[in-house]
Amino acid sequence: MIVDNDFSGDPDGLFQLAHHLASPSVEIPFVIGSHIHTGDFLDGSTRQPENAVGKVRELYATMRLPGQPPVIAGRGTALSNGELPDMTEAARGIIAEATRTDTKLPLYYAAGAGLTDLATALMLAPRISRNLKLVWIGGMEHGDLLPGVPPRHDAEYNLTIDTVAAQWVFNHSDVEIWQVPRNVYRQLIVSHAELGGGLRDAGKLGTFLIRQLERVTALMKDGLGETYILGDSPLVTLTALQSSFEPDSASSAYVVRPTPRLADDGRYIANPNGRPMRVYQTIDTRLTFADMVAKFAQVGRVQ
Repeated sequence: MIVDNDFSGDPDGLFQLAHHLASPSVEIPFVIGSHIHTGDFLDGSTRQPENAVGKVRELYATMRLPGQPPVIAGRGTALSNGELPDMTEAARGIIAEATRTDTKLPLYYAAGAGLTDLATALMLAPRISRNLKLVWIGGMEHGDLLPGVPPRHDAEYNLTIDTVAAQWVFNHSDVEIWQVPRNVYRQLIVSHAELGGGLRDAGKLGTFLIRQLERVTALMKDGLGETYILGDSPLVTLTALQSSFEPDSASSAYVVRPTPRLADDGRYIANPNGRPMRVYQTIDTRLTFADMVAKFAQVGRVQ
């Protein structure tokens, strides 16, 4: 599994990565630290991927791990229409992993932010499309899958990090997509009181993660209330926490439908001939959070 996330942005990615690192069922050859929006309030610098790499290394220092996957800084900016991007270290790593012949294990690409680095690799080596599955936290709601939830019309954060990259993956590649759209990743809501209690036994790891949440709260004039959405955690649920017999994300509901095309504004354009994709409707939050807390207590370094 390749993990790609904006670790200098929303700290939910750090929770996800720590959870994946603590899960013995997955092998992570490397981690990609990716960019967010230019001037983003969470990291307004011009070194977002490098800052993401630094955050991952800080995380590693709080955990007892048998090994630490290499961390690569992704491309620093979004793609432009008509651009054939240069080869990057991240793209080279993705292509190499997707063309391995020494393993029969499936390759998942777990992405919790934009899709710049995956799209770059696919543009440069389209042949890898059928060699991996993308599990992506991102994209707007699907209007016909919103029972009891009013539709939203504003753009979705992870999509707009790099709309061109998302369009390439949806519209031009053959990659199988498991999508967790906005209304579904927002189901991963947890109270600060619950998190504080759950991370009490996680040592330096727990302290580090709580401080990352406090950093974000301090940036908000009126605070963030009593809860936080750990929206990247479904990446763990749908991969590391699959069922044992007939492995699959058995406790999280999804539908299979033709992959739509993405418009410039992020809306879906029906494509009846599109390749099959999964759109998740619910995530097993009980399994996710209970497993996360138990594993963090096992791997967190003592104070």
